[in-house]
Amino acid sequence: MSGILYLVATPIGNLEDMTYRAVRILSEVDLIAAEDTRNSIKLLNHFNIKTPMTSYHEFNKYDKADILVEKLLSGQNIAVITDAGTPGISDPGEVLVHKCHDAGITVTSVPGACAAISALITSGLPTRRYAFEAFLPSDKKERLQVLEDLKKETRTIIIYEAPHRLKKTLILLYESLGDRKITLTKELTKKHETIFRTTFAEALSYYEENEPRGEYVITIEGLDYSSVLAEKRAQFEEMTIAEHVDMYINQGMTKKDAIKQAAVDRGVPKREVYNAVN
Repeated sequence: MSGILYLVATPIGNLEDMTYRAVRILSEVDLIAAEDTRNSIKLLNHFNIKTPMTSYHEFNKYDKADILVEKLLSGQNIAVITDAGTPGISDPGEVLVHKCHDAGITVTSVPGACAAISALITSGLPTRRYAFEAFLPSDKKERLQVLEDLKKETRTIIIYEAPHRLKKTLILLYESLGDRKITLTKELTKKHETIFRTTFAEALSYYEENEPRGEYVITIEGLDYSSVLAEKRAQFEEMTIAEHVDMYINQGMTKKDAIKQAAVDRGVPKREVYNAVN
């Protein structure tokens, strides 16, 4: 019988955010796969956890994942931890989880701190719908495509950034998205936690005089949904109802579904569209 892979959240700053269950699981498993064993040993020592560790990070995530899967298949229970927060989010744990599912290994989470969620709920921006982008891609072409997609995003956007790249990223976002309300969060749960509600323009002015320090979460307001909807409706109203329905039929929709979608697009009763094309 194979073992279980535990995704164990660790504190993002304040050690008091370590859960009782996380301490127990880390003490009971056969092995802990840590993003940086030198960093994680401090956490384990603090809670008197004696479980052996192995490194599992960005540069060995594929080969090491195969080794860990073999250990799990042999019956060992393994916990994965990141340097801080929840593993599997913008880190190598994602690869291991995929391989475990492919191998039929049970995967479970031991929930706890997550920087993205903590930043979102303290941002003062809408929280019902949000899009998590993690770090913007380093590849220029991919990064430009992501920024192009974000221009149309109506959900609150969450982005991670390191201090030495913060100003450059703020400039990219400002140029792509225009000036918007944002919240810059750093040192979450620590003594010097900072939640800075501002705009792109104001933030860029501020960081001209103040050097960024600490790891940042940038939370950005999405486009107003009603204005996006109004813009789309204006575009659809440039074509006749019949042309609108034909557009969807040509895309492979049935006539019934095309009529229904055209009515939604134009904000009119379905009967009105039906009568116009029959």
